Amino acid sequence: MTYHEAAYAGLPDPDLDSQFYDKVPTRRLVAWVFDGIITFGITFVISVMTLGLAFFIFPFVWLLVGLIYRTITIASKSSTWGMRMVGIEFRDKNGQKFDTGLALVHTLIFTVATGFFIAQIVSIVLMLGSRYGQSLQDMILGTTAINRPLN
Repeated sequence: MTYHEAAYAGLPDPDLDSQFYDKVPTRRLVAWVFDGIITFGITFVISVMTLGLAFFIFPFVWLLVGLIYRTITIASKSSTWGMRMVGIEFRDKNGQKFDTGLALVHTLIFTVATGFFIAQIVSIVLMLGSRYGQSLQDMILGTTAINRPLN
């Protein structure tokens, strides 16, 4: 067993249990779009409720709403609502669901990386080419997204 295999011993093996990784990058994209629509809607409602004042700082409010939304939803079920819709969830290197701390750190790295075009390209290439289909933040934290087990 190599160091890399030992480091991810709690995750399903991509060669032996490929069903856990089948179409996950595409599902992550669909979930990302769905979550973007949800957070945009929440931000729009907040902006209206502030009598339009939040429209002046809409991108900042949307960023903050996204950070809170992703952290809370990932901490509760290891997936956002978009991820639940497409049947995927995050797991740490031991195969466990995310706790609040890991959800927050994962979301912070995701949020920062979203602001950099090169980081997004690297993340996409990693998801499509790495053994566990990991994004940039997944590689940093030793996490991955898998198809939700049926248990």
